[in-house]
Amino acid sequence: MQSDAAKPRRKSATQAKTKSAPLKRDPDATRQRILDAAIREFSAQGYSGARVDTICKRARANPRMIYHYFGDKDGLYVTVLEHVLGDLRREELKLEVDHVQPLTGMLQLFNFVHAHFGAHPDLIALLSGENLLRARFLRRSVKAPIVASPLIELIARLLERGVKQGEFRSGIDPLQLYVMMVALSYFHRSNAHTLSVLFRTDLQDPAWQSEQKRNADQMLTRFLERNSPRAAE
Repeated sequence: MQSDAAKPRRKSATQAKTKSAPLKRDPDATRQRILDAAIREFSAQGYSGARVDTICKRARANPRMIYHYFGDKDGLYVTVLEHVLGDLRREELKLEVDHVQPLTGMLQLFNFVHAHFGAHPDLIALLSGENLLRARFLRRSVKAPIVASPLIELIARLLERGVKQGEFRSGIDPLQLYVMMVALSYFHRSNAHTLSVLFRTDLQDPAWQSEQKRNADQMLTRFLERNSPRAAE
């Protein structure tokens, strides 16, 4: 008769299940880790300097996963561009300015644009890099036309109301105005390093940035006002 010590121990159902069942995979989480790592790598190194192996290491994923989810490096880069622009557009869609006076609403839109670019240096870096590539990869995006800024329509409605109420001058193009807002939110940040050296002034200093925003608000206000010098032309 076998002693208890000599008898093979029977594994519990829980132990057997744990050993035989594969680790649960989370494709969405893996894809998001890759995308987050790619945003960091592409914004820091640009398309040409970015390395797939660095992205894999940061994302704790193997290269096969990148090709599975994104096709190749080009596809991953296009997805990164779509993602950062999509984030901007999704936040823009939350804005509501139809209940406020036109000038107040326009300044609220500008505050959002200015703050978003300030909080997302990766967006500035990625757009600057893609401009150097003459939008070669953005042209391949099937989503880019879909994520065109909803702010254009909001600006158009504010302009129309402002003209009717005698607050704004007529003849302002909504797209021109939106591009102006972006320029006042973007240029001093995308070129902060070179401008700081050239003018021996730290453009990234919070005090300088605050002064720039105050000046930009005044410029925008004067540009819109019905009785501004520009309106007399």
